Order: sequence, then structure tokens, then C-alpha cells
Amino acid sequence: MNPKAVGMLLVLAAAVFVCCRMKPGGPPEFRYGIRRLKGSMRIDADWDKPQWRRVPSVAIEHAMGNKPGFLPKTRAKVLYDDANLYVIFRVEDRYVRAVASGFHGRVWEDACVEFFFAPDAAEPLKYFNVEMNCGGAALMSFNRAPETDHTSLAGDDMRQIEIAHSLPGRIDPEIAEPVTWTLEYRIPLSILEKYAPLTKPEKGVVWRANFQKCAETNSHPHWLTWAKIDYPEPRFHLPQFFGTIEFVE
Repeated sequence: MNPKAVGMLLVLAAAVFVCCRMKPGGPPEFRYGIRRLKGSMRIDADWDKPQWRRVPSVAIEHAMGNKPGFLPKTRAKVLYDDANLYVIFRVEDRYVRAVASGFHGRVWEDACVEFFFAPDAAEPLKYFNVEMNCGGAALMSFNRAPETDHTSLAGDDMRQIEIAHSLPGRIDPEIAEPVTWTLEYRIPLSILEKYAPLTKPEKGVVWRANFQKCAETNSHPHWLTWAKIDYPEPRFHLPQFFGTIEFVE
């Protein structure tokens, strides 16, 4: 085979390798290192408390669909220990509405923040979605296939998720003026193990994940993500576009 043909084959093979590696992992620039929590932490929605103060955050700023007239400034942080995941969001928002309550309601229609993550390193396209509105109403499911095959967590398991929020549980009509709100929660790893294989968090372990902010039924709807999703309309359940989260300590 002539050298030119060999060179072309090598280029093609490299391209195929990259595409195969990228398919479950999403864009490589979306990477977040998750630190270990030292000691204990009260779940109280305080973004500025000592345990969170030096933890890096991610920005949720990539709009899906038509660019909205208002983009809330949204950031998220994650910590872990041997028994739990800890997540906190801070949102500089407007047009805030929250009417869903309890478990597994239509929280995505309200001012809502979301954390999707694939906890089995061998199955990066199978994932949990955790969605909560600004008033602390929550849903959580394990997805074997996006939007077609999922299991919602049982009520007893949902009650083990500790949630704190800075705004009231119900807001209607919407708050049109600027308002900053926070939401924090703790998820026991033992809950995850009931629904899916789990590669336990420890230094060097890598999961796939995305963070989202949305509001569908307020006066200024929007759909924002951390890891950019290449899709023509708002749709978060696309795990092939998840970014990478690595447990680094």
C-alpha cells in the first residue's frame, strides 16, 4: 500500500477512535473535579458557609432553543463523602414561580435546577435525574433509556434526601423582580444502590453528568445547561452530551 493511502487510513482510524470515545463522554472541555467533604455539614442552603467556600463551581449558561430574553446566572457545586453526595445551587433569577409540591410533580415547569449523573462507569448512558424547584419540591428517577424506560424513586427513598431552600415552598404569582435563591441537598449513596450499579465515589473515579436550569411556565421560559447539548430544541435527556465529573480527593 502506498504511503499516501496508509496516511489516509491512519487519519480515518484516528477520527473513528475520537468519535467513539466522545460519544458517551460529551465535549471534553466540560470537566468538573469533586472534592471530598471533611467532617460533617448542615444542609441549610447557605452557599457561603465554610464547607462550600473554597469549592469550585460550574456555570450553567448554555441556552437551548431560542435564546431567552432573560438568562438567570446559575452556578452549582458538589461534594462527596463515603456515604453521600452533596449538591448546592445558587441562582440570580427573575420571573420566579413555584407551584409543584411533594414528590414527582411537574417541577421542571417551575423555577427549577437539575443534576443528571451516570454513577456506573461502565454504563455512561444510564443515569439518574434529580430535579427540584426553588421551593424544594423534588423528583428523581433512574433512566435505563432516555424518556422511555425509567423508574421513579419510592417515597420512602425520596424522604431520605435532605433538602433545604431559601425561598418559600409556593410562589404564585411569579416574582418578577430580581431575586437570588439557593437550594441544597444531600443524597445517601445507599439510595442509589437500590436502583442501579454504582461505581462508588473515591479519588480517581469518573462519572458522566450534566447540570441544568429551566423554567417552562413562567413569563420568560428558558432551558440552560452546563455541558452544551447539540440539539435543535430544549431536551435535557441526552446522556451522550454529558460532561465529566471526577472525584479528585
